[in-house]
Amino acid sequence: MHGHSSKDISKFFIAGINYKKTDAAIRGQFAINNDQYATLLSLAPSYGLHELFILSTCNRTEIYGFAEHAGQLISLLCTQSESNTEEFAKMAYIKNGVDAIDHLFTVGAGLDSQILGDYEIVGQLKVAVKFAREHNYVGTYLDRMVGSVLQSSKAVKTRTAISDGTVSVSFAAVQYIKQQFPHLKGKKILLLGVGKIGRSTCKNLVDYLETTDITLINRTEEKAAELASELGLQHAPLEQLSQYIDQSDIILVATNAATPTILKSHLEGKTDKLIIDLSIPYNVEIAAQDLPNVHLVNVDELSKLKDETLQKREAEVPKAKLIIDEHMAEFMEWFEMRKHVPVLKAVKTKLQEIHAFPLYLTGLSPVSTTCTIDADAKIQRVINGMATKMRRENQRGCHYIEAINEFIATGSN
Repeated sequence: MHGHSSKDISKFFIAGINYKKTDAAIRGQFAINNDQYATLLSLAPSYGLHELFILSTCNRTEIYGFAEHAGQLISLLCTQSESNTEEFAKMAYIKNGVDAIDHLFTVGAGLDSQILGDYEIVGQLKVAVKFAREHNYVGTYLDRMVGSVLQSSKAVKTRTAISDGTVSVSFAAVQYIKQQFPHLKGKKILLLGVGKIGRSTCKNLVDYLETTDITLINRTEEKAAELASELGLQHAPLEQLSQYIDQSDIILVATNAATPTILKSHLEGKTDKLIIDLSIPYNVEIAAQDLPNVHLVNVDELSKLKDETLQKREAEVPKAKLIIDEHMAEFMEWFEMRKHVPVLKAVKTKLQEIHAFPLYLTGLSPVSTTCTIDADAKIQRVINGMATKMRRENQRGCHYIEAINEFIATGSN
């Protein structure tokens, strides 16, 4: 496991791009799938990196980690992108130290989501960190930091109304369909991809459109069959994709393929179709939007949908930021205490050596000599007192001497 040594918080960086400065097409160039993520982690040591994780969603691609400079993280990330470090740097935001930590807390609370308060980011963050942890790239500091972020996110969700109502990209897709088709009777829906976003979208389709005329297709057919059985829908094998594209009026795409799954050639000369591409990178060929029978919508367009729910959420942002500040302060206090651990360990070792020294033992009264079994407890009390004082004051050397004097002075007590 990497990352057990003391860390300099100023060397914690985040470099990323998101929806604020880049559209979905550009974000797609830097999207990282699981295979690419594994490759990046295998390459990390050659870039001098040992503690990091990568968050890649439809809204953002961000790399977090401890480094000497942000360029190490950017160079590593761009080994798996369709563009280069110079292009990335033009669009990227780079933060370090407390600013980088604050950014992670903000992202985790859903305050930086394309749709404010969209808590799908929490699950995505957990998956990203779990993957890095399994490959030994999450050490003590990063683990504690992410834990604090998740606690903060939970508190924001519990203590504010920022997640009240139903607003997410998948729900926005349902709203858009309702706008375009006030009457869905006789309309056939095809959903391609039943991963996390696909499942959420599917359930919203059933709950809010009150239709079961939905066919699910997934690369792994068993997953489509399982969800179809659960919700009373139909499913089909991937080999029949063209056939179901032909007969569908509404097509939603939530796959994570590296190249488009639905091509312009699939749609030419067909009936009118509304296609909603929830994927990053795009999984519907861009040229398809030029066809007169195709109305193609992507995640950026969906995020522009505004309603009263979002307005209410915006009013909760100041309260959410106060909660984030509380949890950040707790993490920073823990971080400051971690810096004292080497000194505390050294003092504890020295006190144990003093206690075992013959001259020390002969200086004890007969009563106290019989109580040496309590030595460990006494040493720990001294160390605890030293830790408390070090938290209040930054005078390590003084407290080192004071702890030794205190231990010797209480030898006969």
